[in-house]
Amino acid sequence: MNRFSVNILLRLVVLILTVAAGFAVWQAGYPLLIWLVVPFLIAQVVSLYHYLNRVNRKLTLFLEAIRYEDFSIRFSADNKLGKSFSALNHQFNEVLEAFRQTRAEREANLKYIDTIIQHISIGIFSFDADGKIELINPAAFRLLGIYRLRYIDELKNVHPDLAQLLLALPAGQKTLYATQNGQQLSIHAASVRLQGRLVKLISLQNIHAELQQKELEAWQNLTKILRHEIMNSVTPIVSLIGTMQDIVQYDLAATDEQNDAVGDLREALETIESRSKGIMNFVNAYRDYTTLPKPQFTTLNLKQLINSVSNLLLADMKAKGIRYRAHVSPDNIEIHADETQLQMVLINLIKNAMDALDQTEEPLITVKGSFNGQQVIIEITDNGPGIDPDAQEKIFIPFFTTKKTGSGIGLSLSQQIIQMHGGQLKLSSIPEKGTTFYVLLTN
Repeated sequence: MNRFSVNILLRLVVLILTVAAGFAVWQAGYPLLIWLVVPFLIAQVVSLYHYLNRVNRKLTLFLEAIRYEDFSIRFSADNKLGKSFSALNHQFNEVLEAFRQTRAEREANLKYIDTIIQHISIGIFSFDADGKIELINPAAFRLLGIYRLRYIDELKNVHPDLAQLLLALPAGQKTLYATQNGQQLSIHAASVRLQGRLVKLISLQNIHAELQQKELEAWQNLTKILRHEIMNSVTPIVSLIGTMQDIVQYDLAATDEQNDAVGDLREALETIESRSKGIMNFVNAYRDYTTLPKPQFTTLNLKQLINSVSNLLLADMKAKGIRYRAHVSPDNIEIHADETQLQMVLINLIKNAMDALDQTEEPLITVKGSFNGQQVIIEITDNGPGIDPDAQEKIFIPFFTTKKTGSGIGLSLSQQIIQMHGGQLKLSSIPEKGTTFYVLLTN
């Protein structure tokens, strides 16, 4: 017999003895003493009732602990009441420990997922049926160019069409959205139902660099094909012209009547030869566009780099009456780049600015270097006539040029170099006010 049973038996015996004593007092004719026995009897009945409901109270406490996720409770106070109580307490504690471990694993997984979401470069955010933002990570803020977002409609202030696009985008579908600062965002929508609520999950990824890379590869392939076909066609022509010139020079015995005809033929052949060689030289000029070597990265001081480029061009700018200013702040900005290739880019951009100032009064070129915490920014600004909006859309396309004597390769080559450095080359131009080229490099 366990302790619980012994306690029940003893309590019953005491209760029976108390009733018997009360009855005996009543029979003996001492009614006042009954009032002394009654409270004692009630206390015993209440104590027996609570003792018998111990398991119910314990079960209630156990269920409340599960309901409110309070897994710190331990059941052990009544282990001495018998094996059944000890076994019951053990099972209660095992179940609570299992719940505690499950909650700990769940919290760890949520923490792990949250850490991933907060640190990935893909923007992620979710909103409910009312447009209320429930989750958003720093990458989404950065891609959207905002610092706070509580409701999806607030996007209208920065991106007028994006909010409606996101609301209308079906789950499982993708779309592209071009931001005002030139980013190409790939948007993917998904939906999930949480506790009966439909939540839409949006992922954002800037694929501008990938699109530029694909465009660059397409132009390179086209250029290779054009070079191959043109050279295959023009080279035999140049060779034949040389043969024909020899025939005219040595084999044709011109008479007085034929002198003018032979002279015209010789002149025609020289013109054809000159233009054919000009085409070959023009095509060969694009060899660098398709065979540019990979950058050899070294650590460079930005101020020293800009000063070295400035020294190469100062004499030419002075001869043209162009004022020149260069400023880098702070002085210790360092970048990882190929010095020769980056010098080539800066020289080309400054020379373009010089060419744009031919008809400008009080011409001025400003070069500025800065660091915004994420990117190194090099700005080359001139106060020339600016670039026509239609031309701005084509300015980086190979073979396109706004100059009468330009080849259309300089800006395309510069853009390719910057892309190979993991950066971007951007343009901002206002007609009649000037042009600024931005070289953006990730530090």
